[in-house]
Amino acid sequence: MTTDRSNEYLAGLVRELCKQPAETEWLEFKHNDAEPQKIGEYLSALANSAALCGKAFAYLVWGVEDATHALVGTTFVPSAARVGGEELENWLLRALSPKIHFRFYPVEVEGHALVLLEIGRAFRHPVQFQNQEFIRVGSYKKRLKDFPEKERELWRIFDRTPFEDGVAAERASDEEVLRLIDYPAYFDLLERPLPEGRQGILKALEDDVLIRTAEAGGWDITNLGAVLFAKRLSEFRTLSRKAVRVIRYKGNGRVETQKEQVGGKGYASGFEGLIDFINGQLPSNEVIGPALRKTVPMFPELAVRELVANALIHQDFFVTGAGPMVEIFDDRIEITNPGEPLVDTQRFVDTPPKSRNDGIASLMRRFRICEERGSGIDKVVSQVELYQLPAPLFEVPEGFTRVVLFAHRPLTEMDKADRVRACYLHACLKWVTRDYLTNASLRERFGVEEKNKSAVSRYIRETVVAGMIRPYDEDAARKMMKYVPYWA
Repeated sequence: MTTDRSNEYLAGLVRELCKQPAETEWLEFKHNDAEPQKIGEYLSALANSAALCGKAFAYLVWGVEDATHALVGTTFVPSAARVGGEELENWLLRALSPKIHFRFYPVEVEGHALVLLEIGRAFRHPVQFQNQEFIRVGSYKKRLKDFPEKERELWRIFDRTPFEDGVAAERASDEEVLRLIDYPAYFDLLERPLPEGRQGILKALEDDVLIRTAEAGGWDITNLGAVLFAKRLSEFRTLSRKAVRVIRYKGNGRVETQKEQVGGKGYASGFEGLIDFINGQLPSNEVIGPALRKTVPMFPELAVRELVANALIHQDFFVTGAGPMVEIFDDRIEITNPGEPLVDTQRFVDTPPKSRNDGIASLMRRFRICEERGSGIDKVVSQVELYQLPAPLFEVPEGFTRVVLFAHRPLTEMDKADRVRACYLHACLKWVTRDYLTNASLRERFGVEEKNKSAVSRYIRETVVAGMIRPYDEDAARKMMKYVPYWA
């Protein structure tokens, strides 16, 4: 497991590892040899070998004799180890690429002080230490480049292993699964009654691959199960940074934070609570009617919901140390997730959906949290037009995807980039409904009266010159001109 565990659990794991007939590609024993350079190389070799062997974790244990696997104890104390004044764990992490998950556990077994190093398997590409890739060949540590057949097999494994299949916690007992997973929320979202017995609950979770039988007994909680239904994501060390951060700033900059909250629950079980919290932080306008005052949200709630769901589902979970973030300002809301999009941002409206995380996307659709047909962005653009807001902005800062929703701004205060973006997205929205952008449709989108149609014609020309739209029929009369996106 990757949750915090007792000395009893760790001692049982060490005893199991010692029952192995010999060291393996994913298991190494040491007595006191704790030279930092070697530890770093073992981190790379064991992580890569764990992926080759289909293991969720690899292990390095100090205090065990190599040949006999007898417990002899160790003088190695990871928390006291330093490299040039820097803590060992931090030094190792800096030298690793990508930043894999590993953790040192001091453990006492039969009166002997031991240290267990748990190493998460490699994902997506081989793990390097100081720009060198290592692998285990039998019980020996070698450079990966010297074994091209193993390197090819490793890349094949990376290509076919999705994030959801990874293990967030291994060898969990029945009781631990029910403690860690919010199973009542799972059945509520499926609108199914809760099974009477424990085994019925576990069987249902297993059927959706939220858990699976562990080789060494008990259950492995998959990344799919943990990220969607964790009672507390912080219980799963490899996923704790994937919790959603919501930050409300004062004004339009990031200088002063009014409120910040980090989500604790899994994405599916905590989604409605997350959306309620975000909506509670969004600025609003007070509209005075003939008899009553009413508060109107500044941003379309449906658009916010769709964009948050997209950020959760389409993020790149292999980007370590970063998770989805919602930042709320007086004049905009920015929703950011790790990973660059799989499709061009200019084609978000019309391109069929592509997801890195098909398992998560599939279950979120079953729970009616996200769109089945990939029409979420269509809805966002449609809602923005209905509210007559500036067009959303899709950005790709290095390694991330960001969507910005802007608060209401009069057309006269929109700059050329705002107008071109709005005109282009309006054309895209029309095209996917088998319709065309016209002067009349754009006037309606901007809320412009017919007497000002010459101004709208100017906005259309700006967008044509920018190369974002083109006339559907170049030879049509001026009053009959229709426009389509540049790619149509």
